[in-house]
Amino acid sequence: MILIVIQLQIRPDRRDEWRTGIAEYTAKVRSEPGNVSFDYYQHGDDPDEFAVIEVFRDGDAGGEHVKTPYAQQFFVDLGRWVTKKPSLNYQELPGDAWVEMGEVTPTWPA
Repeated sequence: MILIVIQLQIRPDRRDEWRTGIAEYTAKVRSEPGNVSFDYYQHGDDPDEFAVIEVFRDGDAGGEHVKTPYAQQFFVDLGRWVTKKPSLNYQELPGDAWVEMGEVTPTWPA
């Protein structure tokens, strides 16, 4: 499994265009067979800062993703929307990499 986290600073004058573009892109990426999840978040204090969190089955699925025409177009569009190069954190994780959170015990239904 691969986990990718991208931090982006969006131009204030392009924020609406970004929102439309990322919503369309999200739907396309989520339909890929190798995609596990794809989400984006707006920073709570900065309306122009966003994070994108992507999880793919493996590196091959991630590689196929970046070859898609819509990913290639998104990278071009992103260049018009950001104020600086995005920061990226790429992690290859063993297996499915999910473990139970030991600090929480469900109490529902009570």
